[in-house]
Amino acid sequence: MTAAVQTQSSVAAGVTSSRPSRASSLTRTALTTLGNTAIMLTVILLLWLGLLSAFDVSDFVGKGPLDVYEHLFTEEESAATRTEIWGLTMATLRDAAIGFVAGMIAAAVIAVGIVMSRVVESAVMPMAMIVRSVPLIALAPLIILALGRGTAVVAAMGGIVVLFPALVTIVFGLRSVTPQIRDVVHVYGGSTWDVLRKVAVPSALPAFFSAVRISVPGAFTGALLAEWLATGEGIGYAVVSAVSRSQNTQVWTLVVVITLVSVLLYMVAQLVENLVLAHYDMAKDF
Repeated sequence: MTAAVQTQSSVAAGVTSSRPSRASSLTRTALTTLGNTAIMLTVILLLWLGLLSAFDVSDFVGKGPLDVYEHLFTEEESAATRTEIWGLTMATLRDAAIGFVAGMIAAAVIAVGIVMSRVVESAVMPMAMIVRSVPLIALAPLIILALGRGTAVVAAMGGIVVLFPALVTIVFGLRSVTPQIRDVVHVYGGSTWDVLRKVAVPSALPAFFSAVRISVPGAFTGALLAEWLATGEGIGYAVVSAVSRSQNTQVWTLVVVITLVSVLLYMVAQLVENLVLAHYDMAKDF
């Protein structure tokens, strides 16, 4: 009886001590992500200033951080500018989300099909490589003719940009199951589907989140292209419109805003990845 009580006490103590450890791990993950964000933004700022100086870009064309700040906050029309850019940013975020979801769902479904069947791999991978090798701007007229200029074309163009890198990464993760583990599942009566569901999918979580991080910037690229070439909305079209009217400060401001949004969402994806992997004891070492 005494031994049982001691065992229960030691287990309870271990659970209690693990809670501060888990909390400290989450705090460390959040702080590391914030630090990475600050470093990335600092590097972007230094490259921005350095390249303008190195290539001696004229003040009319090249705008610095101070010019963008004044355009957004100190000029007479800054309030109207912020309102306009906010609406454009929301439109681009919507389009990027549509392309991201479409591409990731397609990548996950096709990846499962490839892992489960060699026939699917032989049929899909050559087609995916052909679509990936052709520039999207060359495919755009065909996509627009087939799907019009609405949500469907945004999903198609964004999904194409997202699909291939996400597909390759997810397939690699699903195939990371060792033959020994696969044999153990089969020995206990499990099917190939059981191997996929119970072993391959959990082990592919790091690869899946890597695909998510890769796909976030890609989704913005697809959204901007769709807006420029098809929908006439969002930041993608606004940049082209501002360039045609020589509104260079507006162009730089729009580029800075969408870059910041892309970087921040990338870091959010990284934070979610670290939290989920920490929950499954797969956290990366920083």
